[in-house]
Amino acid sequence: MRVVIADDELLLRDGLERLLTEAGVDVVGKVADPSGLLRSVRLTQPDVAIVDIKMPPTHTDEGLKAALIIRSELPGTGVLVLSQYVEKEYAAELLAESAEGVGYLLKDRVADLDRFIDAVRRVAEGGSVLDPEVVSRMLARRSAGPLDQLTPREREVLALVARGLSNDEIAGELVVSLATVKTHVGRIFAKIGARDRAQAVMLAYEAGVVVPST
Repeated sequence: MRVVIADDELLLRDGLERLLTEAGVDVVGKVADPSGLLRSVRLTQPDVAIVDIKMPPTHTDEGLKAALIIRSELPGTGVLVLSQYVEKEYAAELLAESAEGVGYLLKDRVADLDRFIDAVRRVAEGGSVLDPEVVSRMLARRSAGPLDQLTPREREVLALVARGLSNDEIAGELVVSLATVKTHVGRIFAKIGARDRAQAVMLAYEAGVVVPST
């Protein structure tokens, strides 16, 4: 797996490179600004670009804008955006067109190396990753909407999906079989017309469904 890292903080760039390299990931580019990111990605065409959402010159949304350009120009390159704080509007914009090969994580998650590397691999494989804290902010204090067709158990499963749990983890949480969880997830996707987990969460947000916290 080949990765480009974009962050204006030298220590974080070097730290990410070290963690990824130790995990067997090939870091093919390491840059400090959006223009460098785009040049590196266009040149190396990595599997994943890991992008800080706020970079020079204004430190607002330059990283997000660069990520959207990568999504448009090189759909085969996954994008994993890192943010210091929850920016739910940015997450929604990033996932607006498609949830495939997209991730949005808080920088604190990097400390959990196994989960971080798993997130990078999932994005590289065309999957999606959405930080549980981002999801909880997006889904909090909303009124019921079109997702009211879901059963109470399906809402419970969707809440756990929104927390970022895998099917195996959901099975353990609910004390049910993995096959049962897969059936619930499949029915949820079918009922709301979602292609994958991230889109299911986004549709829940847009519909205003209440996802209980646990």
